[in-house]
Amino acid sequence: MPMDAREIESMIKAAIPDAEVTIRDLAGDGDHYAATVISESFRGKSRVQQHQIVYQSLRGQMGGVLHALALQTGVPD
Repeated sequence: MPMDAREIESMIKAAIPDAEVTIRDLAGDGDHYAATVISESFRGKSRVQQHQIVYQSLRGQMGGVLHALALQTGVPD
């Protein structure tokens, strides 16, 4: 069963409370999403570390229920 965009957003926000999260369904199938996550907690961390934080927030759903997530992360301006 595909994952809903709202569920992805809520999982990320639960782990990263200050995050600004934008989710887009890339294929309309509930399996391929793009996410932009902006958080002050990413400041001073490498892009890889930022992505790891987001993937950890999804609690093992990547590669299973959530097939693909194109991820962009950053800090607020």
